[in-house]
Amino acid sequence: MADLTDDMPAVKWHRKGGGPRYLQLARHISDLIRAKEIPAGDQLPSERELAELTGMSRVTVRNAIAELVATDMVEQRRGAGSFVREQGEKFEQSLSSLVSFTENLQARGIQSTSRVLLKGLFRPTPTETTILGLSPVQQVARVHRLRSGDGVPMALEHSSLPGDILPRPDKINRSLYEVLRARGTAPVRAIQRVTAINASAPVAELLQLAEGTAVLQIERTAYLATGRAIEFTSGVYRSDVYDFVSELKLD
Repeated sequence: MADLTDDMPAVKWHRKGGGPRYLQLARHISDLIRAKEIPAGDQLPSERELAELTGMSRVTVRNAIAELVATDMVEQRRGAGSFVREQGEKFEQSLSSLVSFTENLQARGIQSTSRVLLKGLFRPTPTETTILGLSPVQQVARVHRLRSGDGVPMALEHSSLPGDILPRPDKINRSLYEVLRARGTAPVRAIQRVTAINASAPVAELLQLAEGTAVLQIERTAYLATGRAIEFTSGVYRSDVYDFVSELKLD
């Protein structure tokens, strides 16, 4: 556990007019982390200990820790405490390229793995019916996967495709787009929407995050050259290891 006895007294970092106390405390701890005075992987003192070291209330300390978690400086492990995250480079994916998760990681020398959570043919939901242009009697193929890079859980992806496009989802054990290319039904364009959300308890557990951590939600609808929508994927990506990048050009 990090020894912060000499660094935490409020007289050293609290400034009148410098903003809310919890934010000043969060900034101070962030500065210590960036200066590597608190190394990655170290456990922070408990709320009670930090309150005693800083002279602040436990509510102030709790809010400061929540701010550090929200900015991905610290992670909270259920039943264990608060730990400093590794402040490494993020994995980047272009929003202007239509390539798979597997292909993106392979291009960067990262070993990708997938844990299949669900796959099969089902009756479509109203959302799938509308987006994929299905009738209620048609089947939809669903493939839900936990995606990891070099052993680190990075994303949850729930993909839905018309049954005639992916008639055997139970056979998926590699890149979905690789399978579609082999069938001659790979999409050529897609529309994506990126939203910031807070991880629910089930999502947080799978991605090894604290419940409520900020994550990126991506919804993508992909189309064939004919204009037919053949894939709807809703994904949740860890914002501490994943960046989506767009290139903008003058028309």
